[in-house]
Amino acid sequence: MKDDANSFTFASIGDLHVKEGQSGSLRDLFRDISKKAGALVLCGDLTDTGTPTQAEILAEQLRACSIPVIGVLGNHDYESGHADQVKRILCDGGVRLLDGQATEVNGVAFIGVKGFAGGFGPRMLSSFGEPAIKTFVAEAMNEAMRLENIMRTVNSRRAVVVLHYAPIADTVEGEPLEIYPFLGCSRLAETIDRFKVCAVVHGHAHRGKYEGQTPAGARVYNVAMAVQKPSGLAYALISV
Repeated sequence: MKDDANSFTFASIGDLHVKEGQSGSLRDLFRDISKKAGALVLCGDLTDTGTPTQAEILAEQLRACSIPVIGVLGNHDYESGHADQVKRILCDGGVRLLDGQATEVNGVAFIGVKGFAGGFGPRMLSSFGEPAIKTFVAEAMNEAMRLENIMRTVNSRRAVVVLHYAPIADTVEGEPLEIYPFLGCSRLAETIDRFKVCAVVHGHAHRGKYEGQTPAGARVYNVAMAVQKPSGLAYALISV
């Protein structure tokens, strides 16, 4: 965390899993965030099963947020096959949804892709064997390439990478070992480490650990709603 006069503080949270007919509201959370941060960054799984109705509920509750809202979709947002409608509803509601794009707030560039699975380090899944395995690995490589392509266009001194899947194993620590390969992929970290990045935020790993770093030292934060944050809040406050 930085506390100098030129720093910019944003809030970040993932895995809201908004459902139809859920009890309670996120409006108070969004109002509180608006008082403490200059932007809200959402790290995927915004809806529980990716239905347009769930997206409409979230868009309506986000009206309580008076600061810019930036986000990426997660795997749950694709579940019902209506991801394009979910995107349209949230974008119409004012969310800057990133899918291989960047957006800037107060001189800070936010660069977003969903990311994908594949595992970490030397045990990362390789493109070998059956066509299905090669297709799976190609998806992870494509997401890393899309991230790299957009990062090459960013000129801001301060850059924040927004993901759903984890780029490192450190922030999924606490999850069952058997599912580590499905929680993220080191190919994302390899891409990130080619550039100067102030912070990386992701979700997806509900039982993971809040903070880690890439091999080159970029700070990585798991901001899934269920993950304990240093502030004790449901969201992270990060200064860059």
